[in-house]
Amino acid sequence: MAAYLRLPGGTDDISEIVEALLTAADAKEPHAPELAHRWRTLANDARDALDRLPTTQH
Repeated sequence: MAAYLRLPGGTDDISEIVEALLTAADAKEPHAPELAHRWRTLANDARDALDRLPTTQH
């Protein structure tokens, strides 16, 4: 399933969300490894989507 996400800060916002997910996953790992794995998967999927965005020419 695809989703359209509009963030006021653009790609900087999603980059911050990715970093937050990875940090949270590290903290959650000892107590809930399945949840930590899910958060890492979400972060990696978002990062991959960012990498596929076309670059802008200024």
